Amino acid sequence: MDGNFDEWVDGGCPPDEPPELSPGARVYSRIHKLDGVIVYVDRKGQKHFAADGWSREDATPHSSKDLMQLRPMGGVIYPGKASRADALSGDMLTLRAVKPKLTGRYLVKNWLDRGASSVVYGESNVGKTFFAMDLAFHVAARLPWHGVRVAGMDDQPLPGKVYYLALEGGSGFVNRICAMRQERPDIFERIEGDGDFVPWPTSIDLHGATDGEAIASAIEESKSPTALVVIDTLARAMGEGDENTAKDMGQFVRNVDLIRERTGAHVMVIHHSGKDTTKGARGSGSLRGAVDTEIELTRSGAVVMAEARKQRDMPADKVFAYTLRSVFIGHDEDGDKVTSAVVEPAEPVKKTPRLSGQQKIAMQAFEDAIAHHGEKKHGDMFPDNRQCVTLEHWREYCDRHSLSSGESDSAKRKAFFAVKTALQDKSVVRISDGHAWRCEE
Repeated sequence: MDGNFDEWVDGGCPPDEPPELSPGARVYSRIHKLDGVIVYVDRKGQKHFAADGWSREDATPHSSKDLMQLRPMGGVIYPGKASRADALSGDMLTLRAVKPKLTGRYLVKNWLDRGASSVVYGESNVGKTFFAMDLAFHVAARLPWHGVRVAGMDDQPLPGKVYYLALEGGSGFVNRICAMRQERPDIFERIEGDGDFVPWPTSIDLHGATDGEAIASAIEESKSPTALVVIDTLARAMGEGDENTAKDMGQFVRNVDLIRERTGAHVMVIHHSGKDTTKGARGSGSLRGAVDTEIELTRSGAVVMAEARKQRDMPADKVFAYTLRSVFIGHDEDGDKVTSAVVEPAEPVKKTPRLSGQQKIAMQAFEDAIAHHGEKKHGDMFPDNRQCVTLEHWREYCDRHSLSSGESDSAKRKAFFAVKTALQDKSVVRISDGHAWRCEE
């Protein structure tokens, strides 16, 4: 079947007619130019981008066994090198060859890089989808995102399409698009005709072995560059997987990487905070280790703060504050108003400290103690505009609220000591001369 291999490659490598090679059969590397790039086609029809400088004369015979050994070499075939160690040695640099990279690969400058990955997380109903859609619309339209540059502005080549996988679907997703169309016609004039923003309400399983490949293939069928893929939300994309286990989250991350590598897009995952919001996004920490960017959303009154908590290659110091402005979009079948919302930039506000579950219990006990035993204290050591309460009364109410999971006096005392110390460190309370008071009303 040795001669059949050349015929199969010349015929375009049809996947339903692969040649059958015996283990000892000898075939020849097929090397040719594809858009000016030298490409090697192996026995399975896979194209491998080869090192510059190869020519057809460099083709050498290989057994089918040798070809299978060459395939794991990162898709790069080097003439005369048949070991993984040789391939890796080609990646070594000299210090003289290291030069600064001054040209950025940003998608949203100082927030997101092209071809990278991110997770946007926050508590339920904080406005994660509104934030992600607003950012995605600006990327697709090549318009500044509230004063921040995006790739493709100033008539530069468009970095590609935006695909928004709305896994929670429902009328809310559609209505948010309609609200944006109504309030930002300038954006829709740029993206609606060209299809640069692709709403994708569907269901997927990125814990499984097939949907990552299927999503990448579906995007590739458009034959257009891809700038951004949004997966909203992780919980709906996990299938039967458990986001709390490193193994299942690892499979999810591998599928995200597959989509990112195949499409060249930035992949953004929308996720939820854990029960203890001080510990970041919910589930296994392997997600945090894998992504390039983490953005946390927190609410303080009507203002939502989007803050970069992790950046692999840039300072994690950016903050975007916004409110959600209600938008009337029509009437339902009963004549009642139907509304959605759009993102409206706002001034950042001073955030209240994030408290753990046990700290919240202690502060509820503190409020009850103030209500029953609060008093104004006089002297330089106490504020003149705050109610104070003794530590004994505060601890008594902490015991009533079951602050400690233990029943012994020692366990209760240790729990109270730990929580009051943590609340002082966070500048929530102050303690002096056996009395405690709130730092701010």
